[in-house]
Amino acid sequence: MARRPERLAEALKEEISEVVGFELDDPRLEGVTVTDVTVADDLRDAKVFVLVQGDEQEVAGAMKALQNATVFVRQQVAMNLSLRHVPHLHFARDTAEENAARVNELLGGITITGEIDEKTE
Repeated sequence: MARRPERLAEALKEEISEVVGFELDDPRLEGVTVTDVTVADDLRDAKVFVLVQGDEQEVAGAMKALQNATVFVRQQVAMNLSLRHVPHLHFARDTAEENAARVNELLGGITITGEIDEKTE
């Protein structure tokens, strides 16, 4: 049986994805994907990890837009999930996904340029 914070985190992830993806009318949020949500054991705080497509300026704009929309997102989640107490949402950039994409990009660019020299004596 899953612990309550994990169950709540999964429900929050689905609901926040819906709200951010379809209910917020902000062009800065078009390239935002909710990748994970972790909920504190006391259920008061939730960290929402997001992956943002674009350059640093676009990422900064999207994070600011998410911060500004936090109250609305929380209200929608409370209403849609019928929760009396919704954790405070803290949006954070998911750098693990970005790092993995960057590593794959770098690995894809590596080509073997030399041949192995076999020494004969």
